[in-house]
Amino acid sequence: MTVTAADIDAARRTIAGQILRTPMLPAPKLSALTGADIYVKYENLQVTNSFKERGALNKLASLTAKECRGGVIAMSAGNHAQAVAYHAARLGIPATIVMPVTTPTVKVDATQAHGAHVVLEGETVAEAQVKAESLARERGLTWVHPYDDVRVIAGQGTIAQEMFEDVPDLDMLVIPIGGGGLIAGNAVAARAINPSIEVVGAEAAMYPSFWNALTGEQRPFGGPTLAEGIAVKNVGKLTLPIVRELVSEIVLLDEESVERAVNAYLTLQKTMAEGAGAAGLAAMLVKPERFRGRKVGLILCGGNIDPRILSTIMVRELERECRIASFRLTIPDRPGVLGQIATVLGDLGVNILEVDHRRRFLDVPAKGARLDVTIETRGRAHCDEIFTVLKREGYDPVRIQAAAAME
Repeated sequence: MTVTAADIDAARRTIAGQILRTPMLPAPKLSALTGADIYVKYENLQVTNSFKERGALNKLASLTAKECRGGVIAMSAGNHAQAVAYHAARLGIPATIVMPVTTPTVKVDATQAHGAHVVLEGETVAEAQVKAESLARERGLTWVHPYDDVRVIAGQGTIAQEMFEDVPDLDMLVIPIGGGGLIAGNAVAARAINPSIEVVGAEAAMYPSFWNALTGEQRPFGGPTLAEGIAVKNVGKLTLPIVRELVSEIVLLDEESVERAVNAYLTLQKTMAEGAGAAGLAAMLVKPERFRGRKVGLILCGGNIDPRILSTIMVRELERECRIASFRLTIPDRPGVLGQIATVLGDLGVNILEVDHRRRFLDVPAKGARLDVTIETRGRAHCDEIFTVLKREGYDPVRIQAAAAME
């Protein structure tokens, strides 16, 4: 192994007192949701709200005085950027960070707030890496790679050491995987403590870098994933052999599972998770039978989510649960009809959120109109009841997507 348990032990000594020892707590509501016995490691409570501080600090602490004076450079979709910027500022090291132009504004702003010089380049982390490598050569900057570095990998592995100290009898770890630094470090640490522990990776289906590398498939890359923190095209040269030997399975995540996981952390655990941070839970939602009955450790590895995206996720999840529903009605265009519909809905205990009344549709009779109404309900059964009553009243209801109707 390019990274050993001794490397991780050394990293823990290096970062001690400078990194929060985050809590590892049982999650009964997530356990009920999945059928597994879940414990969550809250790395979203670090100063920069992600686990990346561990590896970044371990790397920065190893630099010579000359390297510190010359400055460092990193590429990142956000969390590694903030970690390097924050700890570089603490240690008095100039930092330049290259971030994709698609990086959420909240992460760009936070990185700049820590004093780093931010360069926005490329649509993906891979494109940002090309720019970062160019700047490193031109300016003589020391490279702080987000995942393909022994000290970075070792720093991330300190998480598993803490997890087993708090919950020694875990059966399984389910860990997000992008470039592989987090899962590689923690797989090494976990297997050193418990050789029988099973480690499963959770990877965005739109960016199946490790899936392709391990299976030989050529699944396509690309698309706007909610889990942008693990949207990585290039697997690490150091991390790939570790993952190949120590990780038993990669679960590919569709976007709906990631949304559901983010929402579950917020509504059930009352904590913030970004898409990549919730990837481990998302894997359990994709394949619940794979984890049912197991004692599972999850790393909530990041909480830096754009509030606007979070609000959208919450509304979409309410729609999936039929707590918000939209109906398109065809109605006669005459006075009092809107009032009649409002009365029907009121009698059903419905709260009306939005109404859109239009006449100019060719597929509506000349003396008719189309009404889109978005409502709050008590759930799926209530929604079905509302549909039945509207149909009985002659309004020819059609269910439409609430999120689209409210745009």
